[in-house]
Amino acid sequence: MERKRLEKIVNRFSKVKILVVGDLMVDRFIWGKVSRISPEAPVPVVAVEDETFLLGGAANVMNNIHSLGGEVSLCGVIGDDETGQQVLRMIRDMGAVTHGILVEQGRRTTVKTRIIAHQQQVVRIDRETTGPLHASTFRNLSRFLKRNMVDIDGVILSDYGKGLLSGTVARNVIRKARETKKFVMVDPKLKNFFAYRGATVVTPNTAEAGAALGIAIHDSSSLEKAGKVLLKRLRCDALVITRGEEGMTVFQPDREPVPVPTIAKEVYDVTGAGDTVIGTMALALGAGAKMVEAARLANYAAGIVVGKVGTATVDRAELLRVIEGKR
Repeated sequence: MERKRLEKIVNRFSKVKILVVGDLMVDRFIWGKVSRISPEAPVPVVAVEDETFLLGGAANVMNNIHSLGGEVSLCGVIGDDETGQQVLRMIRDMGAVTHGILVEQGRRTTVKTRIIAHQQQVVRIDRETTGPLHASTFRNLSRFLKRNMVDIDGVILSDYGKGLLSGTVARNVIRKARETKKFVMVDPKLKNFFAYRGATVVTPNTAEAGAALGIAIHDSSSLEKAGKVLLKRLRCDALVITRGEEGMTVFQPDREPVPVPTIAKEVYDVTGAGDTVIGTMALALGAGAKMVEAARLANYAAGIVVGKVGTATVDRAELLRVIEGKR
């Protein structure tokens, strides 16, 4: 019965409209092999064989929703550089609109470069600007959000700490969503953690949840204590703490925590798994799922993407196969 219910929810994804607001970036992967150690320093020498560019951050959340068949729009900021133009081209190639993407003069578009050898990440190199938005960019962002938070089912705030989601932006989005009866899902970073009070769902990982409270989460008892405290302090409808290879735990007011064990058979790369979780949960809630049902679907989707190397997405057919037990 649960399987049929989950399949029914997935089949309604195409009717759900989600607005993703957050930090845009490019995930660059350099693929190669290591056969020796450098004579100059005790580091591997990577012989490059290939290079790929993928949408990252909030753009990867959008990509996951698009791949799962949902209707999605994106709002974020890029720099006036070649990487920013690359982001626009990649989004247009998907057939998605770019009118919510603002260009800020002098800003550097975030690029995360990962060097991969023999299916393992050797090093990551980041190029980015993390300072606050210019006043003119902030005004344009506010105008876009005011116009585009009407004809949607819900909003995702994808915070990667690159300067877009200030406390002011977060609070304004949550207030506007509450006024228009839209749900708000948040993938938070520590800096603005408690600016997301009043959101519908907040999805920190274990490290972020512990850091927000200044404690270490090391077992089920400390996890449960932290979850209950954060749920109360954030005043959200649900707190979902993602736990890597252990799955996730759902906390809701006046209910016992619900653990959702992972279904991943092999874990190659967790890059972007949080984007898959929040995108899938948003589609599920928009399609009428209960909170734990949405978490189970997100867990299925995450179990697929961590079995792929690099920033990956999951499509509707893959998700249905896993639900049916055919993968």
